[in-house]
Amino acid sequence: MTTLTVVILTHNEAHRLHRCLNAIPSRYPIVVIDCGSTDTTVAIATERGCQIYYNTWSGFAKQRNFALEKCHITTPWVLFIDADEIYPLCFYDWFEREIAFNDIIAAVMVPSLLFFRNHCLKHAPGYPIYHPRLVRTHQVRFMTNHTGHGESIPATVPTYYATIPYDHYFYDGHLSQWMTKHISHACQEVKRQATPGALLTKRGRIMMWLSKVSILRIPGRFFYHYCFCLGFLDGRAGLEYSLMYTWYEATKSVLEYTFRKHHHETL
Repeated sequence: MTTLTVVILTHNEAHRLHRCLNAIPSRYPIVVIDCGSTDTTVAIATERGCQIYYNTWSGFAKQRNFALEKCHITTPWVLFIDADEIYPLCFYDWFEREIAFNDIIAAVMVPSLLFFRNHCLKHAPGYPIYHPRLVRTHQVRFMTNHTGHGESIPATVPTYYATIPYDHYFYDGHLSQWMTKHISHACQEVKRQATPGALLTKRGRIMMWLSKVSILRIPGRFFYHYCFCLGFLDGRAGLEYSLMYTWYEATKSVLEYTFRKHHHETL
């Protein structure tokens, strides 16, 4: 009996999809939901035997719900993996041994390790970083989290926190692409509203607190990553990471100021 389907959301992921697919055990069916790739992403997925679905991008939560509701998944569990992520084989073995036939747990929060230009950041990000990635197909639906662009699950869902992390190759050295993406994220965070009933992690609470401490939020973000989390022990990569997310915090601060000013002027 197959207990798990893997779902991957894609958009022009040809340069990293091979590595992601090769790390998934062949015993699991794979569903790829593409939102308009113009490279060879779909061809790579098709060659691997993945089921391909198309859906216009509407945010992580809605894309994941599309998979759960529209992609005819018959397994009791679904594992969501992004194309820049690798799950170790021991995670799948742990799942089959401890989770697959557990009738109490409905969702698993999975920790991640961030890789910066293939260098594992052991300190700067501020671990643990949990994401709701493993869910029961018919019991869990996603909701937008506190950032406005990420996903969460209802706080009432019976949830387990895993200890085996996946590797997240979140940054490949293209700074302009990363900045463009995060400007979009910053715009969403500026207009964010609390999502009633959504599960909020400890790290999420820290980030929300930092966002409320006025001008101190900018140096505070740097201090958090580089000093409090011991990011300096990650060397140059830790410094770059800390500076990048300090820039991100400054971008959000400027956008919030202009948003409030515009809102005041239109009253």
